[in-house]
Amino acid sequence: MNASTTDAGNASAQNAAKAPTVGFVSLGCPKALTDSELILTQLRAEGYETSKTYAGADLVIVNTCGFIDDAVKESLDTIGEALAANGKVIVTGCLGAKAGDDGGNLVKAVHPKVLAVTGPHATQEVMDAVHLHVPKPHDPFIDLVPEARGVAGIKLTPRHYAYLKISEGCNHRCTFCIIPSMRGDLVSRPIGDVLNEARALFESGVKELLVVSQDTSAYGVDVKYRTGFHDGQPVKTRLLELATRLGEIAEPFGAWVRMHYVYPYPSVDEILPLMAQGRVLPYLDVPFQHAHPDVLKRMKRPASGEKNLERLQRWRELCPEIVVRSTFIAGFPGETEEEFQTLLDFVQEAGIDRAGCFAYSPVKGAAANDIPGMLPQEVREERRARFMAVAEAVSAQRLQRRVGATMQVLVDHAPALGRKGGVGRSYADAPEIDGVVRLLPPEKASKTLKVGEFTRARIVAAEGHDLVGVPV
Repeated sequence: MNASTTDAGNASAQNAAKAPTVGFVSLGCPKALTDSELILTQLRAEGYETSKTYAGADLVIVNTCGFIDDAVKESLDTIGEALAANGKVIVTGCLGAKAGDDGGNLVKAVHPKVLAVTGPHATQEVMDAVHLHVPKPHDPFIDLVPEARGVAGIKLTPRHYAYLKISEGCNHRCTFCIIPSMRGDLVSRPIGDVLNEARALFESGVKELLVVSQDTSAYGVDVKYRTGFHDGQPVKTRLLELATRLGEIAEPFGAWVRMHYVYPYPSVDEILPLMAQGRVLPYLDVPFQHAHPDVLKRMKRPASGEKNLERLQRWRELCPEIVVRSTFIAGFPGETEEEFQTLLDFVQEAGIDRAGCFAYSPVKGAAANDIPGMLPQEVREERRARFMAVAEAVSAQRLQRRVGATMQVLVDHAPALGRKGGVGRSYADAPEIDGVVRLLPPEKASKTLKVGEFTRARIVAAEGHDLVGVPV
């Protein structure tokens, strides 16, 4: 090694040691997580070090959630903790777009010492603020993005699964929701970019791709389903074509494609054959929110309860193995006991496999706050508890049908190569929101389990939200 090479190496080591560190906290939903991934990718590309802690960081970025009151409180508390521990804080995300009681910025009103505040999906604005307070480092001798997955950038999920955001914003004006005021109207990503990112993720080892947006069914509506290009071939910017191509790209890798936030439009019927053929997982995350037509009208939802039952029946005819998860709101303003009972009947008749429920929360700025008939908090909470009791009974009944079946399971946790068992998920289980498959020790001594790989498991029991299986 000559002297100049040695000097360059020493300079590289010194510059790397002096690289400024940015602490990062990501709160909220998978859509916010993908925003965080974009910011982290840019930070690492520019030579910044990143950290999950406040201590020793040159500044801290907090990506916030502002959807419901509990999320607002968590975000404000986290900002306060970061200020107390570090002192230099940049705030981004949905809470950054919310106004306070005086019409000014809510975050600035509560925490006036923050360095900068941006709304969601604002990578460049965040980087501008970082550059202002911590100058950009430069070291041409190091690989600046060691954790990146090609064009997919840095991911905050485990290596074997990742979220793929296909659009930003939403065209609906649901009365309980303030997301359009924070994230704007629907803006679909170019289909070529989406498919390139998907391929990069599969090539990096991802075995499960979770497609997310505010309204996955509406992908391409804003650009009138215009034709894009991928691998030199024309492709329409539309859900059916997207799902078809994702399935084709995933197949050589033996990977899963899972659809989230799918509104129950008639056009969704077109992707059910892909699920029946195993091209994409027979799983749909559908935000029904309620079932009574009058409540849905007050919510300004795009479908009625009767049509939703018909649509579910049609989906199960097209793909008997389909699993449907959904979220609902109990205690919406004006909700009568009769309307609530319709919701309970719907969950049972529809056979919703996985259901979550929120007691209505009067989010500041939501139009629903002006609807007459705001229910007392204790009534809202009591109805949420009643809903969950019914929903869990339905889910348990449907899970019981799995006992005796052999299922493909993606392994999430397997200490000691799974010799004492592990934890995984079937096609019916999205990470962090559904149940799991608890894997018992394999019957064969030679059988091992590895995180991020598939195994076959014979289901021997159903317990609560989870299944119990023996690897085979």
